[in-house]
Amino acid sequence: MSNPARPLTEHQPAALHALSLRANFAWTLAGNIVYAAAQWGVLVLLAKLASPEAVGQYALGLAITAPVMLFASMKLRALQATDVRHDYVFGHYFALRLVTTLAALAAIGTLAVIGDYRTELIVVIALIGLTRAFDNLSDIIYGLLQQRERMDRIAISQILQGGLQLLVFTVCLMVTQSTVWSMAGMAFASASITFAYDARSVVLLGGRWSALTPIWDWHRLGRLALRGIAPGLAITLGSLMVNIPRYVIEHRFDERELGMFAAVGAVALVGGTVVTALGQSASPRLAKHYAAGAWQAFDGLLLRLIGMGAALGAAGVAVTLVAGPQLLTLLYRPEYAERADVLVWMMMAYGLQFAYVFLGTAINAMRRFAVQLPVQIVSCLIVAGGSMVLIGPYGLVGVAWALLGANLFEAAAYAATVGYIRRVEPKAR
Repeated sequence: MSNPARPLTEHQPAALHALSLRANFAWTLAGNIVYAAAQWGVLVLLAKLASPEAVGQYALGLAITAPVMLFASMKLRALQATDVRHDYVFGHYFALRLVTTLAALAAIGTLAVIGDYRTELIVVIALIGLTRAFDNLSDIIYGLLQQRERMDRIAISQILQGGLQLLVFTVCLMVTQSTVWSMAGMAFASASITFAYDARSVVLLGGRWSALTPIWDWHRLGRLALRGIAPGLAITLGSLMVNIPRYVIEHRFDERELGMFAAVGAVALVGGTVVTALGQSASPRLAKHYAAGAWQAFDGLLLRLIGMGAALGAAGVAVTLVAGPQLLTLLYRPEYAERADVLVWMMMAYGLQFAYVFLGTAINAMRRFAVQLPVQIVSCLIVAGGSMVLIGPYGLVGVAWALLGANLFEAAAYAATVGYIRRVEPKAR
């Protein structure tokens, strides 16, 4: 197998030709909004129908499973989406994702058992991990569709995933009043869409069911894994930066305070849906501009993205300053409005992130994945140290300050990195 890998299909059917950037953004935005709303709906239902402790259990389950599954992803979706020279085919990406996802499930089970949690919480963590495992399999298919600029099928999958997961979760929670059965229902819903819809997308692109076959070329898989380790570590550290405050809160206080913090943070992250849609839609286009040396088009698109992210963040801060308590009361319950001060600082932290995250998108498009790793390491150290020092005297607000400090560092570091690459790269080409 020494020949260069070829694309999944050389003659793509007319019905699956690439969509325009505007169409891809519209589909991606719709899919991300529905999926994010559904995931948020799970949190809202827990807050309204259960207790802050139940919200805290769910948040802790996400905090434990997310970094593990993200490392297992090795950012293969981004690698595949920006692989404009087709160094690897889908079968390579799919095979590696199967291996890493199984390893992640084993790691999550181990962490749940050795964490000395109650039996119910261990089961909840395991079921959330299973749901994320099926999501991980869908994600690698999304990478293929993103590479072909067919964000419509990704969006439809997200709408189906989010809608079915929320529906099943709601029914299970209302009928059984059990978080465990509700989590089991979500895992079943995720598996259903992965196998019934997402697998079909690969078949449509490849023209045959055999397109879903993993390619067990261990030499090439090893090389692909080496490429994915650095971006995988970077995205894992990014997840840890979000979740370290949750670990600190759970350790210092209890599941109730963690539930409060998670619910407030979810409001601040609402704008991230639009930001994610923009980044996913623009990533393949940025990669093509970079590969073609079209720097004017590259810079223009990047600046537009940053401007839109900054405007969105500023609007979010304004809304939370004016109507934070009312918003939390409407979405959750009156007791959550007591944390409106935390919401303002969280919105400042994430509002800044909405702007600078596109610098990371540009770095991915230039396939300079490794340079993000040291930035993420320092960011994690800042948020961990800041959270542990500030949580005592300032409580949850101190944790939000630590997150804001880490984001300020990241913004400066990513801007400097992109500026350096942008100056050096034209001379080297």
